[in-house]
Amino acid sequence: MTLLVTGGAGYIGSVVVERALARGHRIIVLDNLQEGHAGAVPPECRLVQADCGDRAALARIFGEEPIDAVVHLAAETTVATSVSDPAIYFQNNTVNGLVLLEAMRQSDVMRLVFSSTAATYGEPVTTPITEEHPQQPINAYGESKLMFERCIRWYHRAYGLKAASFRYFNAAGATERRGEAHRHESHLIPLVLDVAAGDRASVDIYGSDYPTRDGTCVRDYVHVADIADAHLLALEALDRLGLDWFNIGTGTGHTVAEVVSAVARVTGQPVHALRRERRPGDPATLVASADRIRRVLGWTARYPQLDEIIATAWRWRQRHPAGYGD
Repeated sequence: MTLLVTGGAGYIGSVVVERALARGHRIIVLDNLQEGHAGAVPPECRLVQADCGDRAALARIFGEEPIDAVVHLAAETTVATSVSDPAIYFQNNTVNGLVLLEAMRQSDVMRLVFSSTAATYGEPVTTPITEEHPQQPINAYGESKLMFERCIRWYHRAYGLKAASFRYFNAAGATERRGEAHRHESHLIPLVLDVAAGDRASVDIYGSDYPTRDGTCVRDYVHVADIADAHLLALEALDRLGLDWFNIGTGTGHTVAEVVSAVARVTGQPVHALRRERRPGDPATLVASADRIRRVLGWTARYPQLDEIIATAWRWRQRHPAGYGD
């Protein structure tokens, strides 16, 4: 298939592209390179530097290429910023997503795999979280993604769009060639690895009074290659699925303090952590039930252990100390 991958120069998107190429798909990457890197895109792919809300760029891509499906990963993703400046999130994650849907519909491209988020659930009512859990976001990031999920449902109902949405938890780890190198890093594991590598003096732990085993937030960490494989399994099953949505997780939660300890253990380096006040919009616990994705798509995590996930990220960082060099 010929795939359009939005956000394909980013952390998760570049691994999706890598895994899709290995399956024999042809890839066009659409990325504004705000956080992505041209160097993360394999040379055999066409890279279009543009925004998902750029109607002219989308019209050119769909007019020039026989695209079979879209994998949509482009998004604003920082939770705390979404609370302080929500307009950016609704514009990029919801409005621009609708521009993409319209470009697809006008070109009769009616297959979509969407990278959503566990932030659509908000504070857990039950743990682990299943796909039937109420969706009550507590930040604009989750709200903007949920709004786009609802748009997808209406496009399926009215226009026959076939789509799968993935609500996944904390992406982490790296493949041999591609890893996490955000220009404005906010994710825990790469920040802690910076401390282990001597590039950062300390890492901040936001909140020490959550109702968890050590007072710090609990999260479900999923290897980026496992996330990418789930997207491709759904892509291959879209005709059968019609419309569906899945969690991606391991079913095991780790506290922030446990992640800091795991990085020190894996790297053999000391990690200095500072306790700070809670950030707005952070739920205490987010752990996924992955029963449904295993049953429907046959997916299973190949990297279920936190130490193994961290080890892959550490190896990539040591091999690529300057990230992608741009």
